[in-house]
Amino acid sequence: MTPASLSLKRWVLRVAINRLSGLLSALLLLLGVLAAQVQLPDTPAAHQCAAWLEAFNRGDRDAYRDFLQKNFPSRLESLEQGLRFRQQTGGFELRKVETSTSTKLTVLVQEGSSDQFARLTLETDAAEPHRILSMDLEAVPRPAEFALPRMSESELTAALRKKLDADAEAGSLAGAVLVAQNGKPIFAEAYGLADREHKVPNTLRTRFRIGSMNKMFTAVSILQLVQVGKLGLNDPLGKYLTDYPNKDVAAKVTIHQLLTHTGGTGDIFGPEFEAHRLELRTLQDYVKLYGNRAPEFDPGSRWEYSNYGFILLGVIIEKVSGQSYYDYVREHIYIPAGMTSSGSEPEEKAVADRSIGYTKMHSPEGQPNTDTLPFRGTSAGGGYSSVEDLVKFADALQESKLLNPHYTELLTTGKAGTPDNTYAYGFGDHKINGTRCFGHGGGAPGMNGALEICPGPGYVVAVLANMDPPAATRISDFVTNRLPLPVDLKPKEKSQ
Repeated sequence: MTPASLSLKRWVLRVAINRLSGLLSALLLLLGVLAAQVQLPDTPAAHQCAAWLEAFNRGDRDAYRDFLQKNFPSRLESLEQGLRFRQQTGGFELRKVETSTSTKLTVLVQEGSSDQFARLTLETDAAEPHRILSMDLEAVPRPAEFALPRMSESELTAALRKKLDADAEAGSLAGAVLVAQNGKPIFAEAYGLADREHKVPNTLRTRFRIGSMNKMFTAVSILQLVQVGKLGLNDPLGKYLTDYPNKDVAAKVTIHQLLTHTGGTGDIFGPEFEAHRLELRTLQDYVKLYGNRAPEFDPGSRWEYSNYGFILLGVIIEKVSGQSYYDYVREHIYIPAGMTSSGSEPEEKAVADRSIGYTKMHSPEGQPNTDTLPFRGTSAGGGYSSVEDLVKFADALQESKLLNPHYTELLTTGKAGTPDNTYAYGFGDHKINGTRCFGHGGGAPGMNGALEICPGPGYVVAVLANMDPPAATRISDFVTNRLPLPVDLKPKEKSQ
């Protein structure tokens, strides 16, 4: 797994350090931290893990290069990626040893700049000098034993403001944040610049590119067509795309499988996309390029995220509705929801208030992401929206303005065959610190976004950034990890 892919999986850990008022307080805090540190076993694998953490966390290029050269030479070619990953994560704190042998160690770590946990598995050579043979970092949900304390609404907004001010000052956030409770905004702020050259600030109405968040609009559109009887979820896509090039895909892959990423239809990104990026102007252009591919696995047998599957859903929407994908979404989602700042216009078209995305994936200084963008957004992702529009979308969905209650529940409830049953139809469905939320994120060079709809306590969290992931997702996680409990779930006070 590469650092770039890890950064799209909601990575991050927040370490809150209170301001100290004097040397004595500082010494007491340091002693407390040292006492609470996790003790690693006395094994070659554990020694290498400790040494890697120390070198990685320092963030010093020369020191990290020297460590890799001596202990993990196969990772030297990824030196720059590793340093960027260090900048994104803020390093890692060891939280728990899970398993240990002489040459293999598995531990839980937490990212220094967010709440995100990860499982680190490291294996070393049995012979001296015990060089590292492999190391894997996998993002995992925050374990229950490390659950964060809930905050009141006033405490949460104060803590969020403090964090955002610090992140913006450090240059790790440029974007907009909107948190609403039962339709009423409780926090709404924008940070940083939408256009650095012309010093244009971000606002709550700034249009940010949203990446894969377009999938939510695509899935709602499909369920609308199912609701009116024009589509069947268990129908093969070939029933509607009768001239689809690959007959196995046409006959075997169902609408349900496309919606849940279980159809084996593969991705769109890679060398072919790079070679034809600006030639892919319509959804049909993608079918012409990728439509002859066979399924990557037996449809329905496993889960694998598929952008191409959502391209096919967009083509099906066009075929069944008789409208372009873009016209259908505008007429059946944006207008009913009151969304006036969302769309997928071509990049060559001037769009008022659309921010410029800035990426550090190829330059430590950050540069516009222009050369990475598709010709226009698609049914798989790449459109734009504002935090205000995303909250309007969430409200319209919960108020049954887009689908009736039955199909809204069907849309947002996790399905069997997806990881831990946490992926629904174009929406993730998961529990965050005990609170059920559903929504979707998006990320690519110079763009990151997250929408979480938490019906129990009535909160909606919308965060958009014109920076690399995980700039927005770490803020969304910060909020959802600390949401107040619904009134009926709060512990009752004991009567005197």
